[in-house]
Formats: sequence, C-alpha cells, structure tokens
Amino acid sequence: MKRFYILSIILLVILSLGFVTTDTEEATNAPKEWAIALHGGAGNYPVDASEERTKQYEEALAEALSIGSKILEEGGSALDAVEQTINYLENNELFNAGRGAVFTSEGKNELDAAIMDGSQMNAGAITGVTTVKNPISLARKVMEESTHVFFAAEGAEEFADQTTVERVDPEYFKVERRYEAWKRRNAGEGMLLEGSEDNSWKFGTVGCVALDKDGNLVAGTSTGGMTNKKFGRVGDVPIIGSGTYADDLVAVSATGWGEKIMLNVSAHTLASYMRFKEATLDESMDYLVNDVLNPKEAGFIAVDKDGNISMETNTGSMFRASADSDGNEVVAIYADE
Repeated sequence: MKRFYILSIILLVILSLGFVTTDTEEATNAPKEWAIALHGGAGNYPVDASEERTKQYEEALAEALSIGSKILEEGGSALDAVEQTINYLENNELFNAGRGAVFTSEGKNELDAAIMDGSQMNAGAITGVTTVKNPISLARKVMEESTHVFFAAEGAEEFADQTTVERVDPEYFKVERRYEAWKRRNAGEGMLLEGSEDNSWKFGTVGCVALDKDGNLVAGTSTGGMTNKKFGRVGDVPIIGSGTYADDLVAVSATGWGEKIMLNVSAHTLASYMRFKEATLDESMDYLVNDVLNPKEAGFIAVDKDGNISMETNTGSMFRASADSDGNEVVAIYADE
C-alpha cells in the first residue's frame, strides 16, 4: 500500500509537470486579439522591375495595412477595417480596382466588389458599376441596407442612387496608363493574361481579410476585372464563395484568373477543407493553391478565428501585406518572400 501511495504521488507530479508544459505551449500559441491581411493582385511581377516602381507598390501596401491595423488595434470592427483598407486601394491607381480599373473590350471601366461578414453569414456584392467611386462601400450597403445579396449593372446603379455612396463621372476611372495598355492589347486578341514586352503580367484585384477583437471575421474584394473582358463578363470577385468568403472559422479573398477561381469555388473550398478535414489554415491554403488549382492561376489571403494568417500564390508574385496584435508585420511581393 505504501509503495502504491508513493507511485501515485510520483505520477501526479509527472502529470502536473506535463500540464505546466502544455499551458506554456498554449500561451505561446495563444490566439491573436486581431489580425489583418490584404492583397493588391497576383501575377508575374518582373524580378528586374525598377526600384522606383517596386517602392511605390511597397509603400502603398504598407499604407493600406496601417489603415486597417489602426482600426483593429483601437477596437474597431473588422467590417470597418476591411472597407477602409480597400477604399484606400481603390483610390490608388496602381491597382486594378476603383480608380485604377482596367478597360473592357468596349473601352469602359466596369467595377465589381463583394464583402462578407462571417459572424452574420451575410454578404453584399455588386457587378458592372460605372459611377461608384468605391465599389466595396456599395457592396457593404447591399449587405446592410437591402434584403438581397447581389445587384448587377443598371440595378446596382439604381440601388446606389438610394444610398449615400460617393458617385463620380465614368471619366474618373480613365487612368491614362491603363487606357494605353488597353489600346495596345485591343487588336482582336481578346482577354489577355500575358503580353507585355517583358512578358510580365498581373491581376491587380485588391482584397482584405480581418479578425477583430470581438472575434468577427470579414472578407472583402474589389476589382476592375480583366483587361479586354467581353461585354457582360463577371469574374470571381462578386461571386460569394468563389473570390470572397467568410464564416465563423476563416475569411478568404482571392486574386487571379477569375474563371479558374470560379470553377473551383475557391474561397469556399478552402473554408470547407479547413472545417471538414479539421485542417490548419496553412494546410488548407496549400491544398487549394497547389492541389486544386494549376500553376499561374491564382493567389489568396486568409485569416482564421485564432488570428493565424496565410498568404499564398502559384503565379510567382502577389502584392500582399499582413499584421497582427503580436506585432508581426509583412509586406511582400514575390512568392518566395
């Protein structure tokens, strides 16, 4: 009996030590209070690009990141962080969204956007608008002020008339650099993924995902679509579950070849793999980017309920940035960074 008592004491000590170790590990891997990631498009950004041009992108990404991070750090909502971060990117003509949108085959700028609140399982999306300065803000209005999820073209413009979103003349979106690129590519060749003189190419869609201090997950994406896209073409961005998705587990935003992203319902595929396989965020991202999709097709950013962030592309480069409450911060362009 005495021997049994001594063994029991030893066992309790060992188990106690084990619990201390486990608690320490859990503390080390504790969930983040908040986290945010954003992208400014994926593609094949040339490694020999001018330092000046590269610096412009890096500074723009860093500024966008600071906007969203400040909101989250001060206890603001993920919805506000995502919307305002994307507003900045839409107003920056470096990116294919809002002000810097590419041209359709008809020489127009037609804008798409979507936002989804995972805590409410609600979303708003618009496609084909031509007078809305910040499409992501109209998408949020759809989510919060209508009984619908998705408005298109004239219907989206009519809905915008009933809101306070800022409107502009379509000429506002006519950035000369984009217009010249459209003229060079508009020689009966249709939608082009490649074709510049140095064989570089990129999809400039912008997106943002965020987790706030209340545990809410939100994803948003905004784009001008694909250069020389045909009349009425709709890409992945406003299709909930394809280019934009959020639930109570993860928020995802895509950039890349819209048709391929749609055919694989990509954002929802990542979320479903994570949920039903009980996989980590990184495992789910790797499955989507490297097993489901083919090379040169897409890139994604995602944040999960614990504030883990994953940003991955199979296109060679993706303009991206991220930050969290632990002080981790990333601004990167190339896939191997």
